Amino acid sequence: MTAILGISAFYHDAAAALVVDGRLVAAAQEERFTRRKHDAGFPQQAIDACLRQAGLRPDQLDHVAFYEKPFLKFERLLETYLAVAPAGFRSFFLAAPQWVHEKLQLPRVMNRGLGGAYRRPYVFTEHHEAHAASAFYPSPFDEAAILTVDGVGEWATAALGAGRGRRIELTQELRFPHSLGLLYSAFTYFCGFKVNSGEYKLMGLAPYGTPRYADLILERLVDLKADGSFRLALEYFDYCAGLTMTSRRFERLFGGPPRPPEGELTARELDLAASIQLVTETVLLRMVRHVHVQTRLQNLCLAGGVALNCVANGRLLREGPFEHLWIQPAAGDAGGALGAALFVWHQLLEQPRTPGAPDGQAGSLLGPEVPDRAIAAELARCGADYLRIDGEDALCNETAALIAAGKVVGWFQGRMEFGPRALGNRSILGDARNPAIQSTMNLKIKFRESFRPFAPIVLADCAGEHFDLRPGEESPYMLLVAGVRAEHRRPGALGAEAGVARVREVRSHLPAVTHVDYSARIQTVDPVRNPRLHRLLGEFRRQTGCPVLVNTSFNVRGEPIVCTPADAYRCFMATDMDVLVLGNHVLRKERQPASNRPDRPAHLARFELD
Repeated sequence: MTAILGISAFYHDAAAALVVDGRLVAAAQEERFTRRKHDAGFPQQAIDACLRQAGLRPDQLDHVAFYEKPFLKFERLLETYLAVAPAGFRSFFLAAPQWVHEKLQLPRVMNRGLGGAYRRPYVFTEHHEAHAASAFYPSPFDEAAILTVDGVGEWATAALGAGRGRRIELTQELRFPHSLGLLYSAFTYFCGFKVNSGEYKLMGLAPYGTPRYADLILERLVDLKADGSFRLALEYFDYCAGLTMTSRRFERLFGGPPRPPEGELTARELDLAASIQLVTETVLLRMVRHVHVQTRLQNLCLAGGVALNCVANGRLLREGPFEHLWIQPAAGDAGGALGAALFVWHQLLEQPRTPGAPDGQAGSLLGPEVPDRAIAAELARCGADYLRIDGEDALCNETAALIAAGKVVGWFQGRMEFGPRALGNRSILGDARNPAIQSTMNLKIKFRESFRPFAPIVLADCAGEHFDLRPGEESPYMLLVAGVRAEHRRPGALGAEAGVARVREVRSHLPAVTHVDYSARIQTVDPVRNPRLHRLLGEFRRQTGCPVLVNTSFNVRGEPIVCTPADAYRCFMATDMDVLVLGNHVLRKERQPASNRPDRPAHLARFELD
């Protein structure tokens, strides 16, 4: 047996992943345990959870791999600070202590985290090697082109190459400070959202606006080439020298200072979101076409934070030259832990690779699972009222009936998801046909901005009846956006409202999941990756004729997705969720002890706004 632990840490989304004899056994993000969203600290609890899952001790590990080369990254930071000196002194002064005490002392930090029991050398992959490995090795392809795009690793901000059999080779890269991820984050910051957290909000905001700034961005900020490479006009940005993403020149170009966080969303922000989304898609399409020319392959694997832009992914699939696309579900830094471990197994140890079916990601259900007896013990501890339903058919029948009756259900089942999306095991579910669900979930359960769209989960073999997907096309990890089919749209809806108020329009037969441009971020559900969720959807279809539900992550705004039954019960009681299904235990809100209801403002205040 060969056990390999992969670790990512000290930037954002710290995580651990465990590969045993080439099989991905466990992976988890540290934020789920510490309850600090995007926790960047050393992933001690995630490591412990992965080892418990495999029944291993640290001394039984054969290799430990870190997802980037810290000295190479420090070289980039030093060169950047020196190039802009003295302007970058404050930024360097704030960053230096963490580098001195943690990032440049990684072997010592990891030794401490593993209790001194691991005594072999550590492996340090390059950042984009880890991304590439996370994209290709779990994919269902024997050979594929690879494209990784993010903010920045050591020096690279994008890389391309190919994977064949057990080997990957990256042949070209784009280098810092020219970065598509940092460009998108600059607009995220300017529109009043949190960098490395709020980019998905900017993507969701884009359909409300008009891309009237897109030409200006390409004329003044981005010198874009035919192959997708580009140079940024750095005088408009401040991320090299300062503590903000944009400069005063950027503000003058776009009509004033950044929107304050939580400030009013004006037409400017809507149009900026639409514009940078269009520019991002334009750049990615050029990159993808160039990768195709370079590799002449028919399959493409994507990773890096930019690969979480599911709107762009949908365009790449529809308009790009590749026949098939596979995207790492944990495409950001968390997935680097997984990629580092797989890189060691296949690339360094030269172990053979047989692509799995439907893929090697195991539905991305790679986190810890809570036994039914532990759920029962937690419910007894807090004096909860519940009904236990034995048998999966009976449980799904009852849950489907509750959703069909208009109830919003917290659904906590099996192993926790790895990656930023709740894929049906730590989810909040509702009836996609109900026009009131979108507003209820946003304002009374998630406590987040009203403009935010929700995603549909749909039985895979029914997806093409409701959404513009090609025959056999799937989106198991909620990473593709497609349109609602024309025959299900309500054409007169658009234009009835202005700005983000358009969220109130009923645009299709599935109003809770149809965005203002008739699009939906789809998750297709099959019986292999998630059999219980598939059975629930099948039962809902039997009762209602509809194979679609709303699926959103089980949390409130700013909170990591719930990890334990205690997390789930606390969130359930602090919100207007109607029902909680914890394993085989069904809890109705009205039957819970009043003393178990936490102070809602105090509960929400625990989590920093994202």
